[in-house]
Amino acid sequence: MSRSLYTVFTILALLSMLSLTCCKSVDEQKVASLYDLNGFIVEYNKRTKTWLLDELDKSRKSGEEIRSEINSLSSQQIPLSADNQKKLRKLTRSSESNTRTIEKYEFRLSLGDFLAYKSPKDIPLNLRWESGMNEPEIGDPDAKKGGTFNTYMRDYAYPATLRPFGPNANSGLRSEIYTDIEMTLLFIHPVTGKPIPGLAKQWAVSEDRRTVYFKLNPKATYSDGEMIRAEDMFTSIYVRVSDNVFTPFEKQYYREQFANITVYDEQTLSATLPESKPDMYYFTGQGLPAPSSPKYYQEYGPDYQERYQWKVEPTTGAYRLTPENINKGRSVTLTRVKDWWAKDLKYFRYRFNPDRIRYLLVRDPSKCYELFKIGEIDLFSISSPSYWYEKTEVDPVFNGYIEKKKFYTDYPLVPLGFYLNMDEGILKNRDVRVGLHYAMDFQKVNDQVFRGDYVRLNQFTDGFGEFTDRSIKVRKYNPKKAREYFAKAGFTEEDKDGILRNAEGLKLSFSCTVSQTPVIIQMLAILQKEALECGVEIVMDALEDGVAFAKLNEKRHEAFFSGWGVTPPFPRYRQFFHSDQAFDEVGNRKHSTNNMNSYADEKMDVATEKVRNARTIKELKSAAFDVQRMLHESGAFIPGVYRDYTAIGHWRWLKWPGSETTKFSYAQIRDPMETYLFWIDEEVKKETLDARRKGEVFPEIEEVIDEYRMSN
Repeated sequence: MSRSLYTVFTILALLSMLSLTCCKSVDEQKVASLYDLNGFIVEYNKRTKTWLLDELDKSRKSGEEIRSEINSLSSQQIPLSADNQKKLRKLTRSSESNTRTIEKYEFRLSLGDFLAYKSPKDIPLNLRWESGMNEPEIGDPDAKKGGTFNTYMRDYAYPATLRPFGPNANSGLRSEIYTDIEMTLLFIHPVTGKPIPGLAKQWAVSEDRRTVYFKLNPKATYSDGEMIRAEDMFTSIYVRVSDNVFTPFEKQYYREQFANITVYDEQTLSATLPESKPDMYYFTGQGLPAPSSPKYYQEYGPDYQERYQWKVEPTTGAYRLTPENINKGRSVTLTRVKDWWAKDLKYFRYRFNPDRIRYLLVRDPSKCYELFKIGEIDLFSISSPSYWYEKTEVDPVFNGYIEKKKFYTDYPLVPLGFYLNMDEGILKNRDVRVGLHYAMDFQKVNDQVFRGDYVRLNQFTDGFGEFTDRSIKVRKYNPKKAREYFAKAGFTEEDKDGILRNAEGLKLSFSCTVSQTPVIIQMLAILQKEALECGVEIVMDALEDGVAFAKLNEKRHEAFFSGWGVTPPFPRYRQFFHSDQAFDEVGNRKHSTNNMNSYADEKMDVATEKVRNARTIKELKSAAFDVQRMLHESGAFIPGVYRDYTAIGHWRWLKWPGSETTKFSYAQIRDPMETYLFWIDEEVKKETLDARRKGEVFPEIEEVIDEYRMSN
């Protein structure tokens, strides 16, 4: 080849490479321009300040109107009527609440930008830094790493997307893929209730107890190896609340629950609340989202929903999901992160033990148990008495291949029972309501439906530890006492059907709306029969879930039998028992609220507001006790029965802790699987499968762990 021809080819090759490089550079610039954290922060701070100013202006105007009404009532020369006195007290409380709201907005505006950058020199010098390293170990030193934990998911749990937020992201498997395994800044020790490190290795609370400062662990990385930086918290908020995604809850949550978030350097940040809370660590250390990788979100933009539909965000936790481990329509498998940054740290080194967690899609509920019996699934919930006593009477259990464990937890109990509408007919009368308490034979329900394994709730807030007033005891079934209270209400004459009537001939009868769930129907049938012995008729209004919900939502029920989901650490009352959740300004029942009792009482309003606004544990506990006593006295809620344990069947190769600090599981948990304390013993698995093949057996094991039982 001639030198000139070679030169031509060389030039053409260089031009071609330059062309490709230029094109690539343009594409990269285009992609990079999509992720605009700095632009978002500027705009978001402006929006937040505008919102705060608007809310402050509204609050000030509202305060003026309230004070005007107070002055108008106070200036009257004649003694105020009882209604006006009540109105004046309510206005006074509203004025106090309004003043507090104004102070919060003014405080927030005084902080400057909502998302801020400052220098380490701006961190107060008098802070007392904590590390939380003196709490007990979690888990068992004998735990083994490795193996696959095989479990299942129902069809409704199969993810419609792998995005952690946005439309359709809240699938039944979202917690397992993200929430249960991701690392927050702090965790609360499950036994002592003290803060322990997560992403943060140290933390400190400001003198006014509104701000918590965090120093990140410098070893903390995402599952892709990228270092976790304090600024990544801004990224997490950015991708969740920008105009590129529809997330109404997040948009409201961060704007209203936090006053300021500041980054000081790569590993230091702070979070400020509008006012002090009883447990600042809980509200800040776990209230902020897990950080998000800016590298992963470089293509974040208006097409977020489609672009990230089947991508998996790098995790901060022990497990991650990868595209090759998604067998569409069949299974989803999480794999343990290689060299997870926290694998050797105290509080995490004995957890997250299996190498893989495989969720098998099983559409038919009955098939789940069949797969469990043959060893395709390692664990199955047997909490219902029918499973514990009957359906586990099978050879794999008799032969010792499957073990049964019943674990008594120390977790708030679901307040399952009768919610009486205090604005309906005979239920307006307190004596009738208290009489109904004595007319409900929940002991017979427990004995006949749940084999005596459940416990009777004493009140609406059972199981919240120090926030539960243990002096309150449930009114037990007593026909004589029931009739005494019914007599006080005027129901003394019994008709041919055994139902009491008053002097006007009104029957002692009420309708109870329930779901068509078989076990609920069975419970109500027993209660109906025994209540009749007390002279009261319960008319069962069994409806499909959607129809029942609509009726309850419109407050057209007399009573309903159900329960609410509860979570520690604090009880919540305002949504259930405050009058502004019961009636509107003209006295009509307010729809679409959780005050199913139509509970409207001035003293209860004060107490629920105190619980909501408590700044110390002492304030919260005192106000919570007031709520509990008033609710018990009113008779508005009739406590039912619920289980204070969880029961599982598992193949013998699935092991659980038996250490000094952790017996099977820690108690503050609804489901022990959420602790990730278990492990797979591969040697025992081989031993078990060999024995099954040869027809050899092991001792049958049925174990009850009741160390944390509430009755103890």
